[in-house]
Amino acid sequence: MNDATGLTAPILAMTRTPEFEAYLTDLLVRLCRLDTTPNSDVSVMRTAESAAFDILEAELATLAFVDAKRERRAINPGIVTHRNYSQLHFTKTPARPAGLTPEQAYAGRCNLLYTIPSARGQALEFAIDAKRQLQIPRPDPASGAALNAHIDVVHPYFPPRVENGIVYSRGACDDKGGVVALTAALKVLSQVLPAAGKRLRDNVVAMFVVEEETGGNGSLSLATDRELKQLYDSILVLECTDNVIHPANRGAVWYRADLKCPGVPLFELFAFLNEEMEKEGRAIKAESRHALFPQRPVQTCHGIIGPYGEHPSRICGEVGFRIRFGAAPADAVKALVQDLIDGALAEYVALYGDKTKFMDPVTGKPKVHHHLDVVPEGTAIRVDVHGSTGHMGSILENDGAITKMAHLVRWFVRSKAKLRDLAKSEVSIELVKAEDVDLLTLEGGQGFVPTHDITEVMKRMADAAVRGADAYLRLIGSNARAADAVHVTYDKLHNAAFDGDPDSVPMRNAVAAAKACGMWKDQPVSGWTVSCDSRIFATEYPGMPVLTCGAGRLAHAHADQEQLKITEMRSTVEFLALYMLLQAGTV
Repeated sequence: MNDATGLTAPILAMTRTPEFEAYLTDLLVRLCRLDTTPNSDVSVMRTAESAAFDILEAELATLAFVDAKRERRAINPGIVTHRNYSQLHFTKTPARPAGLTPEQAYAGRCNLLYTIPSARGQALEFAIDAKRQLQIPRPDPASGAALNAHIDVVHPYFPPRVENGIVYSRGACDDKGGVVALTAALKVLSQVLPAAGKRLRDNVVAMFVVEEETGGNGSLSLATDRELKQLYDSILVLECTDNVIHPANRGAVWYRADLKCPGVPLFELFAFLNEEMEKEGRAIKAESRHALFPQRPVQTCHGIIGPYGEHPSRICGEVGFRIRFGAAPADAVKALVQDLIDGALAEYVALYGDKTKFMDPVTGKPKVHHHLDVVPEGTAIRVDVHGSTGHMGSILENDGAITKMAHLVRWFVRSKAKLRDLAKSEVSIELVKAEDVDLLTLEGGQGFVPTHDITEVMKRMADAAVRGADAYLRLIGSNARAADAVHVTYDKLHNAAFDGDPDSVPMRNAVAAAKACGMWKDQPVSGWTVSCDSRIFATEYPGMPVLTCGAGRLAHAHADQEQLKITEMRSTVEFLALYMLLQAGTV
């Protein structure tokens, strides 16, 4: 084993014990017991965040770093004017349709910082060049390494359980496992360094942040903090990358499309918007050849429609619609309905794959048990459409119920005249549970890589939505203007892609650390699929190395069976401890 730090052996001796794994499990379970999902009542968020920070501060208070500082740094409401600010839509309620101001939403709320100051005035050490096995001087001994993990999670929350060394819970891998790994790595260093008579040469700044899942305002508050920036010249953001290290990140925008067109069936209109937005997403993907992104993580995700769905970047797994007739449908009508369903499903699986035939490695069962249920309801037929949930970054492994439903609805719209003839009555197609027939809201996300500018992506997706509306309006013979019927905004997350240097000093140090603890997998260096916090720091400080790495699989993030193996998190702890030693240096 190549020990670049001289401290690998004592670090591994400390971490590779049943007692240490039990410590990791206990800390993760305690954090996962806290529901840190977004809430329109921000006092609920404030209480949960404070409770999480209480747990972390109790751990950090035991560390033996000289002059280390713990601080709950307030969220700066001034970020509202920043280009990367995410609007506070989660604070809106029927009684408060405008939501809260930043001052109201962030009153009494904060991020947690743990700062280990540099050993100033000491002799410079050298970082190891992992590729060339040379020693290279650190460019700025007065600066240091930042590390970042977020404590918030997406809906729906479910509490932790432990089975066979795996913690199942909302946030287990996204991102409370990262929070625990960072805390534990600091704990390891606080014991190993004094025993070796060493201390960190440069600053280390640990950031435990809020509101990553709603767009990144927690990290934005820290990224724009110029006083804090004086303490670091690189950052590693913890996300569930399966412990693979990435120096680049794909971009993402979350869209909101409000459909409003008097006299026009908005649910039918939606199906044609979906079609054009999906086509545009596929076109952007085809144009996205980039050396750091051979996997082309250019996903189109539709997370919310009306009352269905929890988050723009969480794949919607259940939706329902209804075909309503003037009387109970006869057998011939039912037969046509089934034929249309069969045709639409065949079209859908040809494009997206049949996920009833894809086995879920977690459950050992198909990703989707069956595509839909057809339920007679007197004068109507209800169709309940099933998919599989997860982070939008895992859309190809999962099944989007909204897009599947859109295929079905388009087939029914195009055969509406035949249905009317057979039923001898008017036919309407409606979204189940929808209460407002005058407005239908859709939300989702579009990924892209550095081949495309963020403004281009936003314009193309908005134009696609209008094209879809225009196609439907022409189909039904409406004179309404498509541009008036659809209003697309990007007030939530909107981050540009970035391609960092795969040969930067922090990347070399990260590879050396991963090799030293046995975590490194020989593979080409590539960009990562999702991390708004990484993108925020990269766009705020162009040229600053921003790495993304952490335990857990993206396929488990935001999923119904979100989980994290403790042994994988232990590897992250070892990697982080060694990375901090290399990146910050010792004296």
